[in-house]
Amino acid sequence: MAEDAQLHPSGDPLLAAKFAVPAVPPAFVARQRLLDRLTEGARGPLTVITGPAGAGKTTLAASWRAADLAPGPVVWLTVESDDNAPGVFWAYVLGAFRYHRVPLPDGVGSPSSADNVDHSLIVRLAGALAQLPEPVVLVLDGLEHAGVHGVAAELDFVLAHAGPSLRLVLLGRVDPALPLHRYRAEARVCEIRRSELAFTPRETARLLRCHGLAPSQESVGVLTERTQGWAAGLRLCALAMQRAEDAEHFAQSFAASQNAVSDYLTAEVLAAQPPATQDLLVRTSILTHVHPGLADALTGRDDGERILARLVRDNAFVEPIGDTSWYRCHPLFAEVLRAHLRSRGPALAAPLHREAARWLDAHDRLTDAIEHAAAADDWPYAAGLLVDRLAAGLLLTGPESHRLERLFSSMPDGLPGTAPALAAAACALARGDAAAGRKHLAGARPSGGAAPEILLTRALLGLLTGADTGTGTTAPGRPRPRRTATAGSRSRRAGTRSAGHPIRTARYGRSWAGWTERCSPGTPRSRRSGDTAGAAPSSPRDTGPRHGRRSPPPSPRRRTIRPGRSATTAWARWPWPRPPADCCGKPKHMPGTG
Repeated sequence: MAEDAQLHPSGDPLLAAKFAVPAVPPAFVARQRLLDRLTEGARGPLTVITGPAGAGKTTLAASWRAADLAPGPVVWLTVESDDNAPGVFWAYVLGAFRYHRVPLPDGVGSPSSADNVDHSLIVRLAGALAQLPEPVVLVLDGLEHAGVHGVAAELDFVLAHAGPSLRLVLLGRVDPALPLHRYRAEARVCEIRRSELAFTPRETARLLRCHGLAPSQESVGVLTERTQGWAAGLRLCALAMQRAEDAEHFAQSFAASQNAVSDYLTAEVLAAQPPATQDLLVRTSILTHVHPGLADALTGRDDGERILARLVRDNAFVEPIGDTSWYRCHPLFAEVLRAHLRSRGPALAAPLHREAARWLDAHDRLTDAIEHAAAADDWPYAAGLLVDRLAAGLLLTGPESHRLERLFSSMPDGLPGTAPALAAAACALARGDAAAGRKHLAGARPSGGAAPEILLTRALLGLLTGADTGTGTTAPGRPRPRRTATAGSRSRRAGTRSAGHPIRTARYGRSWAGWTERCSPGTPRSRRSGDTAGAAPSSPRDTGPRHGRRSPPPSPRRRTIRPGRSATTAWARWPWPRPPADCCGKPKHMPGTG
């Protein structure tokens, strides 16, 4: 038991509850892989366990101590925010040794002031620990609360001079202020991070069974993926499943999982952040991925990069995406933030989506921009992006075609303007409905001063649907000259009759989408300028002589975009109504001509 002489530097008694090892929860899953890691780490001087709130850090260390796997006696101290002064912190450290009956010489002394500690006391403590007959494990849970007043430097001194007698285990949401780079270089630190603390599907199944549940393999996989193995989230979901009438339905419902953990995330994560951080988190909840510049655009401030980096360091359910400048929130935390946005500022969502759409468009993320414009019900802007960026071909084929078609399928009918009609025509063509595409094109009548992008998009959609786009060059009122029917003309007429065929639509949509990608303003300059060095030839006909003859020179209609020339200028130079050449300079065939 604690000795009566243990006093706070202020004269008050030390709180013995801070020395008690937390109890292991009843429905506990012993994860041997983590226990072995902790046992291995305790053979060296330093072990660091970091993770977000509820990741299972304290439970892991407490179960390790309960399993008697430590190399010697365990001295436990739970550090709280009131212990951030050096004198208070070291008074509690000395009190923890006495509480757990690890004898220290009487000459070590104790701090006399809460604000600072005499260096001679630190020297005496390190010397006393070096003389212990067996190793002792000092567990400091929540050291981040005491790392801002020079405590870390003093702790590093004790660890360096206590020799092999002291094994330090640090638990916290952030890395301690110790020189971890030096310990890593010397192979003297064991680090257990969030990824290792996350539950595997097998461990999730065991946890659910410990709560008296018999989950299916599918439910186990869904819960593990949705919570990303977060221990507290899984435990809260298991408790809610015990009360649910249909546990399997609960496991499959994202909303049910979000409701089960919302109070915890609100109290432990969101409420613990300063107001500026809360505002950034709530405003950026409309995004699946967050960029510091985009965060600044949504908040109107310039602190996005600093706040996001700090949230990552604090393990506050925000993580970076690879080696990029983008971040993402834990899916359950993101849903809690969106719920706060809906309850606190329901009228704020649409302006945020519009601002995000404009930022994403300016940074060449067209599909994401269209998605946010659609979320804001700003369909004229969304359709305008599709047409102005010459991206209607991307809706017909390519990796984003299904996503774009799904977005524009929600666009209301009858919107005024040419761009919505063209977007509706492209959407109909993507579904294989050429008749509906022709109907929408009939309503897309550009004015005389229409932009080249509108004219080109309408002409090419007309070619794919077989509609008369009215872009012929014959003067009004003058009949077209009769031409002798040839095999080529018959093929062209047959191709017109078969326009809208799904295979031909996909073929020409791919060509259009590829040409558009090469000529888009966001494409790297080397590709826009026609530089194809190192690229594989697109077909055998591009590789050189054919039938013993030299390949013909490129068509004079070819227009490569030189650096500095916009895509709009290049598209505007095409003769009407012929389609553009392909990316290798060959004129495209009309549908049905082979």
